[in-house]
Amino acid sequence: MIDRRRAKFFSACLLLATVFLAACSSNDVEEELGPAPLVDFEASKVFEKIWRVSVGNGQGGIYNRLHPALSENVIYVASASGNVAALTADEGDEIWEVELDLPISGGVAVNEGMVLLGTSTGQVLALDQQTGQTLWQAEVEGEVLAAPKSDGELVFVQTFDGQLLGLDAKTGERVWSFRTTLPVLTLRGTSEPLLVRNMVIAGFANGKLMAFDTDTGAVRWEARVASAKGHSEIERLVDIDGGLLLIDNIVYAVSYQGAIAAVDISSGRKLWLRDASSYVGMDSGFGNIYVSGQLGNVTAFVKNGQGVRWEQTVLERRKLTAPAVLGSYVLVGDFEGYLHALSQVDGTMGARTRVDADGIQTSMLVNNDIIYVYGNSGTLVAYQLNDKRSGFFSR
Repeated sequence: MIDRRRAKFFSACLLLATVFLAACSSNDVEEELGPAPLVDFEASKVFEKIWRVSVGNGQGGIYNRLHPALSENVIYVASASGNVAALTADEGDEIWEVELDLPISGGVAVNEGMVLLGTSTGQVLALDQQTGQTLWQAEVEGEVLAAPKSDGELVFVQTFDGQLLGLDAKTGERVWSFRTTLPVLTLRGTSEPLLVRNMVIAGFANGKLMAFDTDTGAVRWEARVASAKGHSEIERLVDIDGGLLLIDNIVYAVSYQGAIAAVDISSGRKLWLRDASSYVGMDSGFGNIYVSGQLGNVTAFVKNGQGVRWEQTVLERRKLTAPAVLGSYVLVGDFEGYLHALSQVDGTMGARTRVDADGIQTSMLVNNDIIYVYGNSGTLVAYQLNDKRSGFFSR
């Protein structure tokens, strides 16, 4: 008889194999066509670097989406190799740095004096926000691919094997857990839990968005964002892996090969639904919800659900990050490490710079007029987007 540890190992290998097959098959067309070449354009803005630092090995050469977090003018960032650092947001100066002997795959979140992280070997860690000292470490069995979140009482963790858990914020002990049934194939990723009104909202690989009572884990409501369609398991992928977006009393979620939905947080009632396909997050501005699509299109959906305001396809097949709004522009990064600025008005290109030759795959952080971009190699750069009088931008 195979013992439990070996059984978990074999299950993990099978799951990774299925994800690999899904990723390879879904990218066949993209590989045949190749990424869209960068186009020349008339630049109206310029990215001006404020500071740059390096943090460990960044995303670690695999599809991690470790992103920085900001609290009280301090940036917290982690690398896949276990480096975790606190830096001043203004200058990038180091406040503290620790080296954890763990494969970090989920992070970073900051709340109530804690820096929260997850690992690919099934641990959740809480570090002291002021010193980086480990406060506690908890076993959650499943791979943690998104940052845990906390309301001060509990820490909420979503794992790759379909669990959502509530852990005691002081000790890391498990208070409640929920497990959903995974489809045969899933993408490698999970969305981060969203906290609002004594509820924790999470998206799952089966295309469902669900709300739970923070104290007990009881299901408040569920809404289906996308339904599996097609004959093959690859065609039936409908994962909700991108970050959820909360505006007023509405949560927006987007699925892979499915739809973008606006859902009332009180009842779970769907207010509108539009066809879309994305595995990264969203942002909003100028009355739009911006989505980076699976094929590299950036789409501005009208926030009230009345249609599409504009769509930019010049970056097709460039494996874009989630969008981030800065001023009157929406920013996306790509697999070659370029940062692009598109007008919120009509999607036209306004600026471009190269951040990291190893690429950018995680979401960016905006604070006031500064954007923080974390490249795959571990390069963390702070930029301002300033006016450019004139000039033809070429590669």
